[in-house]
Amino acid sequence: MNGSTSASKEITPVCFSVNNPPFNYNHTIASAYFSAVFSGLGLSSNLFAFIVLVKAFQRTKSRSRSSFLIFLMGLVVTDFMGLLVTGSIVVSFHVTHFNWRHLDPRCHFCNFMGMSMVFYGLCPLLLGAAMAIERFMGINRPFARSANMSKGRVWSMVVMVWILAGCIGLLPLTGLGSYQVQLPGSWCFFNISSQPLDLSFCLLFSLVGLLSLAVSFVLNTVSVVTLLRVCCGQEAAIRRRDYEVEMMVQLIWIMIIASICWCPLLVFIAETVLSGRKLQIRNLLLWIRFATWNQILDPWVYILFRRAVLKRIYPKMDWSRGSIMTLYPGFTASLRRLTRSSLGSGLGKVDGGGAPGGEDTPTPLQSLPTTS
Repeated sequence: MNGSTSASKEITPVCFSVNNPPFNYNHTIASAYFSAVFSGLGLSSNLFAFIVLVKAFQRTKSRSRSSFLIFLMGLVVTDFMGLLVTGSIVVSFHVTHFNWRHLDPRCHFCNFMGMSMVFYGLCPLLLGAAMAIERFMGINRPFARSANMSKGRVWSMVVMVWILAGCIGLLPLTGLGSYQVQLPGSWCFFNISSQPLDLSFCLLFSLVGLLSLAVSFVLNTVSVVTLLRVCCGQEAAIRRRDYEVEMMVQLIWIMIIASICWCPLLVFIAETVLSGRKLQIRNLLLWIRFATWNQILDPWVYILFRRAVLKRIYPKMDWSRGSIMTLYPGFTASLRRLTRSSLGSGLGKVDGGGAPGGEDTPTPLQSLPTTS
């Protein structure tokens, strides 16, 4: 009886079953300096961006712009909290060098950090996809969107994204995968291995992230083509599309940054578990740092790519036309040539009377005036 009791006490908790502290691992990427600098930059950037967004939200009178700003505020809050929660744990470890086995013998703290890593990792990608859907509806289906997309519904979409990411983060606690202490002992993440349950969760995490990026890419591409078709079709339309273009420029940059920062990690996780190779800790730490840059760079998209800032950067620019497209004259000319070559036949039908029955009608953007 005593033997069975002592044996049960010696059972290693799940979060220490792969990597059991204390660890002897030193690398420049896993230093206190990197952790403190990344956290400080990200927190200050997101806080500044949130203040900017709140002021812009209070001034705007456009429903489409208000919806977009709500998504941006949700993204900023998510990035800020993600850096605050995970960064404080990592920096605390490097300062105090605590032992996870002594601090967290039942893995509650490790599970919390692992869930936070998954939740705050997937939220920006899912929110990016939701923003792409909102802009796609706003540009291509403005009548349907204006009837349905209230501010309350936009906040509901943000909350639904948080709930979805939270549910995925809870799956390892139900047995689909597991959270493990990762080298050098400063953080917890799901176990990246080829075991069936671990493999399933790793693929789920990677596929959800990659699918979100794919949805963003497809919908943003369609929205940009539609917007350019209108802008290149009539000069008057350009003057009324200031905020539409500004929002699309910001959204495209958000998508590019998310793709560059997250694709290496998502592909690395999927490739590791599918190939059955041993996990390369150095590569994992490197791609995690890459992903962290997404939370640092995102807020600067909202801070820098605004007309108020761009007017200060280019004070000699002719702003009388009131169009942000004038900021990119060479880029705009190239896009006009490309869109006219690909869409010239369709625009010609519109200008020349079109097909019978009015099938080639102007795009929805030309049918609605925009308030700013």
